[in-house]
Amino acid sequence: MPGNVNFTGSLDKDLLKRAKVIAAKSDTSVNALFNAELRHLVETFEAAEKAGNQNFKTLLDFSLGRLNDIDAREQLGIDSEEDLFLLMAQAHLPMPRISEDQTKDMVNILKALPV
Repeated sequence: MPGNVNFTGSLDKDLLKRAKVIAAKSDTSVNALFNAELRHLVETFEAAEKAGNQNFKTLLDFSLGRLNDIDAREQLGIDSEEDLFLLMAQAHLPMPRISEDQTKDMVNILKALPV
């Protein structure tokens, strides 16, 4: 018998604040946004798995930062980053972000360049 279940999770404070803004602008709730996104993720993953297609798992691993772009492209059999980005958009998955440490390292490298 389907029904709703309460659960406890944690979110980044800023992310929740931004989600509340989107929910308000969309005349809905954060809960409804969360349910819709999680449902899409689960149903897409299950459909791909049922069809024997591992592409969604590869894209999800890339989105979660468990797979780099080179390995993702190799597993998907594509050559260009543009194709990878298009597949991520079609799969409705966010692009991964680099870690804060990697970002700081990049900033330091740029600062060290001659002007």
